[in-house]
Amino acid sequence: MKFMKLGSKPDAFHSGGADVRSVVSDLATDVIVHVGEVRFCLHKFPLLSKSRKLQKLVVQATEEGTDEIHIDDLPGGAKGFEICAKFCYGMVVTLSPHNVVAARCAAEYLGMTEDMDKGNLIFKIEVFINSSILRSWKDSIIVLQSTKELLPWSEELKVVGRCIDAIASKTSVDPANVSWSYSYNKKGVACTEIIESAGKTSVAPKDWWVEDLCELDVDLYKRVMAAIKSKGRMSPDLIGEALKAYAVRWLPDSYDALVADDYMRRNQCLVETIIWLLPSDKSSGCSCRFLLKLLKVAILVGSLDHVKEELMRRISFQLHKATVKDLLLPAVSPSDGAHDIRLVHNLVQRFVARTALSHNGDFVEKSDEKMIELNFEQESTLALGELIDGYLSEVASDPDLEFSTLVELATAVPEAARPVHDSLYFAVDAYLKEHPNINKADKKKICSLVDVKKLTTDACVHATQNDRLPLRVVVQVLFFQQLKAGSSSALALTGSGDHACPKPVQEQSEQLERRIPRHPNKLSKQVTSLSASGEREQRNIELRGGRNSFKDQLVGRNSFKDQLVGRSSFKDQLGGLLLQSRSRRIFDKLWSSKGHGENGKGSETSGSSQSPPLTAKPTEVKPSPLPPLRNRRYSVS
Repeated sequence: MKFMKLGSKPDAFHSGGADVRSVVSDLATDVIVHVGEVRFCLHKFPLLSKSRKLQKLVVQATEEGTDEIHIDDLPGGAKGFEICAKFCYGMVVTLSPHNVVAARCAAEYLGMTEDMDKGNLIFKIEVFINSSILRSWKDSIIVLQSTKELLPWSEELKVVGRCIDAIASKTSVDPANVSWSYSYNKKGVACTEIIESAGKTSVAPKDWWVEDLCELDVDLYKRVMAAIKSKGRMSPDLIGEALKAYAVRWLPDSYDALVADDYMRRNQCLVETIIWLLPSDKSSGCSCRFLLKLLKVAILVGSLDHVKEELMRRISFQLHKATVKDLLLPAVSPSDGAHDIRLVHNLVQRFVARTALSHNGDFVEKSDEKMIELNFEQESTLALGELIDGYLSEVASDPDLEFSTLVELATAVPEAARPVHDSLYFAVDAYLKEHPNINKADKKKICSLVDVKKLTTDACVHATQNDRLPLRVVVQVLFFQQLKAGSSSALALTGSGDHACPKPVQEQSEQLERRIPRHPNKLSKQVTSLSASGEREQRNIELRGGRNSFKDQLVGRNSFKDQLVGRSSFKDQLGGLLLQSRSRRIFDKLWSSKGHGENGKGSETSGSSQSPPLTAKPTEVKPSPLPPLRNRRYSVS
C-alpha cells in the first residue's frame, strides 16, 4: 500500500469531544466551521489563502455579522475537511488509498486549485493518484471501492474511470510479468506459501485477479468486467470462471436468505448483472451447471422474462452436459408440482431444434471437420436421452405430476437418443407406482412410450414380474425375450462347439458332390477307379523319394470308404446346423406324418433321415433329407 506525506509542521489539531476539533495555538480562533455534526474552531488566514470556497463563505458570514460557517454538502465529510484544513496550516498529512478520494473530492469542493496557491492540494493529490495509486493493483481496487460513497463527485473527477481502466489493463497482463502483490488464496493454498514462493521464479496463475475483484460491489464489478471484456484479451472460459466466483461470493446458499425481503432486490440485481456479463460465445465460458443454478436463482428472486430467456437460450447449447440434479428446477406455481417440468421440456425442445438445424448442413462431404461435428452431435443426442430418462425417473414419484406433462417430456426426446429403454421403463414404472388410480387408457398410453424390443435382459425380467403393467405389455416382453433367446442359441450353435460345421452348408455340399463320381454305373467301376488312382499316387511318392510306410500307402485305397461315409455324415452335419425354431419343428412333424402315411413307400428315405445328428444334444430336431442329395442316391448292385 502506497502513502504520501504532505506538510512539515506537527499536527496541532485537538479533539475537544466527539464533535469538536480545534487548533492548539497562541492565537485565538476567529471562525467556526460546521461540517455536518462536527465543529471546527480555526483561523481565517490559513484557510482563505488556499480555498476559494471558504473565502466566499467567510465574506458572507462577515456580512451577516457572524463568525460561524455551515457546510452540509461537503463530499468526504468531516474527515475530508480535516485533511484540507491541516494542509492549509502546513501540518503533516498522510494520504493513503483509504482517504485520498475523500481528500480529492473535498479539495475540489473547497476550490483548492493552482489559481489560489501554487502546489495546492488538488495538484499534490493528483500526483499521488497518477504516480502511485493507479500503478498498484491493490491500491487501485481500494480506491475504486471508496469512490462509491463519494458519488457523483468521484465520477465527475474521473477517479472511478481511471481506476477501472487501470484494473482492466492489469488483468490482461501476461501472468509471467506479474510482479506486484496479489491475493490468491484459494483452498489448499495458504498466504504464507505464496509469500515464501514469491522469492522463487513462480508464475502467477491466469486467474490471479479473480478473487480480488470479488470484493467489489455489483455496480463497480459490472463496469470492471465490461472493461475487461471490451479489451478482447481475456478468454471466455476465464471470464466465466470470474463470474462464477463472484456469484459464489455474494449469492446466499439458503433459500430463506435468497428470497428475504431485505435482499430480494439485491439478489435480483446480482443475477441480472452476471447474466449481462456472460461471454458472447454461448457454447463456452460458463458450464451448464452454473447456468442452471443461475436460472434457478432467477426463478426464485422473480427476475424478468428476458433474463430467463437469455439463460435458457444459452443452456440449450450445452444441455447434454447437465446432470439430473441440475435440472431439478423449482416450480413457479405450487399447483405445478415440486419441479418445473415444463421449463425442462422447453429446454429439450430448444436443444432438439438446434441439433436438427445443424444436421441440415451438408455432411455428405468427406471432410474431417464435418465428420467430427456429426459425431459430436450424435454423442450429445445420446447424452440428452440418458439425461432426460434419468430426470423422468426422478420426478415420476411426484404425486402432483400430471400425466400429459410426463408424456410430453418423454416424447420430446428423439428416438435416436434412446438405444436402450431401461431408464424410460423404470420411470414409467415409478409413475405407475405413485399413481395407482390411473385409468386404463392413460396406462396404455404411458406404457406405449417404452419399446420392449430395446429392453435389456434385466429390465425384461423385471417387466415380466411387474403386476403394474398391462397384460399385453407383459406378453410382448415375453415374446421378444424368447426371440432374443432363440437368436442367441442359434449364434452359439453355429459359432462354437466341436460338433459345429466348420464350413458353410453350401461349401460342404459342393465338396461332397465333387467326391461322388459323375457316372458311377456299378460299384466295381468305382473300386477300379479308386484302385487306379491309388496306384498312381504310390508311383508318384516313389519317384519323389518318399519313405512313407505301408500304412500311409493304404490311405488312398481307403478313401472310397470315407466317401461313402461322407454322404451320411454330411447330412448329419447339416442337421446339427438347423435352428430349433417353432416353424422348423412344425415342418418336421408334417414331414414325418407324410412319410408314415405313404404305407411304406420311401422307407429307404425315411431310414436315412433318422440318422443321428453330429450334435450330441438329445432334444434337437432330426433334419429332413435334402432334395439335391436325394436325387443323386445310387443303389449298389
